Amino acid sequence: MKQAGGKEANTHRQQALINAYAESPEKQRRLYKRTLITVIASQIFGGAGLAAGITVGALLAQDMLGSEQVTGLPTALFTLGSALAAFWVGRAAQRLGRRAGLGIGFIAGGLGAMGVVAAAILSSVGLLFVSLFIYGAGSATNLQARYAGTDLALPRQRATAVSMAMVFTTVGAVAGPNLVDVTGDFARSIGIPALAGPFLLAAAAYLLAGSFLLVFLRPDPLLVSRAIAAHLERTGISTVPAKAADTAGRRGIVLGALVMVLTQIVMIAIMTMTPVHMKHHGHGLGEVGLVIGFHVGAMYLPSLITGVLVDRIGRLAMAAAAGITLLAAGVLAALAPSDSMILLIVALCLLGLGWNFGLISGTALIVDHTTAANRARTQGSVDVLIALAGASGGALSGMVVAHSSYAALSYAGAALALLLLPFLFWLNPRKSVGS
Repeated sequence: MKQAGGKEANTHRQQALINAYAESPEKQRRLYKRTLITVIASQIFGGAGLAAGITVGALLAQDMLGSEQVTGLPTALFTLGSALAAFWVGRAAQRLGRRAGLGIGFIAGGLGAMGVVAAAILSSVGLLFVSLFIYGAGSATNLQARYAGTDLALPRQRATAVSMAMVFTTVGAVAGPNLVDVTGDFARSIGIPALAGPFLLAAAAYLLAGSFLLVFLRPDPLLVSRAIAAHLERTGISTVPAKAADTAGRRGIVLGALVMVLTQIVMIAIMTMTPVHMKHHGHGLGEVGLVIGFHVGAMYLPSLITGVLVDRIGRLAMAAAAGITLLAAGVLAALAPSDSMILLIVALCLLGLGWNFGLISGTALIVDHTTAANRARTQGSVDVLIALAGASGGALSGMVVAHSSYAALSYAGAALALLLLPFLFWLNPRKSVGS
């Protein structure tokens, strides 16, 4: 009875704290800044965890299975795992807040990375596939963390808040691929296959990110944002976007999801097969890590500028820029000579930049057209679609290259990116917030 009473008293204290923030704009501003700092710190670790699967996942599968046709499977598996995790993290955040969903999601990703290392040691293909699936939870959580920065942001700050959460992912994400040789040497020194080395880094990084959020993301920004909405409703001030529940609002959500899904398919498909394409033409792991490092840097480093542009010139304009940039990336990747590191780096940088434009503009559209009451659940559902799109792109990319060529895959990605432009016209949510 005492334990139950103590738990109830603790719940009341937490709710009183949240209500205090809801009634004080000054406390809200301070919490917004503190939340961004906490999310930024977790993203540094999360970026390092994310980079392992991107850089050597396909090469590890090729080494263990001896077939190029399955080299897209690692990306497909951890993106399928990220789809399930995105759904779970979104539902958990809806019920319990951002802290629980993001913290547990990162920890699950860390355990999956440890499983990949074990699979490489045991030469167990079955364990590899299961572990890659679980490892995907880290990728989904790393992506969903961007929403935590928007919970307390004003409408004119939303894309900038997303960008601040994303840009610091660059630190870990760029360092990760460039530590391939170092982590590989360390893995060999302790009797582990070299290609499993980056997953040792991923395990530590994801576990640190999850633990950090569980400890420091207090009070929970999503729960505070709901309390703010309830407080303003009680006082007769409405903050619910006029278009959030009508046809334009639904079109805004659909368009935001479509922008992110199409950019994800194109980016994942070309990125997944680039290490395999390079290895075919005599490039070593260090060179692969360099190209992917530039690519991941382009995915995240421009975020601060992108966020400001999305807030100032509009969501739709930057979504169109995403389609055009990805078109250029696909064409250049197809035309670049296999021995030209410079052109491959430029093509992969454009690929990352186009993805960056699409993710931030699409995220802002989703936030604009949802409310505190349904935001986390909707965000989780949209990220499921993004992850499934990535899984499809990863799985099909290996088959396309095996039966055709890397150039054919790149041209197909360029054509898909071009499709984004007419959709922006057809699904334009007229007079919706921020568009």
